[in-house]
Amino acid sequence: MLIIMKKNADEETLRRVKQYLVDRDFDFHQSTGANRVIVGVIGDTASIDIPALESLPGVHVVYRIPDES
Repeated sequence: MLIIMKKNADEETLRRVKQYLVDRDFDFHQSTGANRVIVGVIGDTASIDIPALESLPGVHVVYRIPDES
């Protein structure tokens, strides 16, 4: 799963999104670009409520990576 943050998301907003993931026992990898931050969620993301995650401040869009089964 990829979480694309809004361009104007500040460090505190990003920290809250990462804490949301940690509270639900997910690991993540952050990639910081010139204009966006992308958070790659590691683990079985089937239980993540995408609309709830997208409603968090600073989140632009969430993409679920399809299972290759």
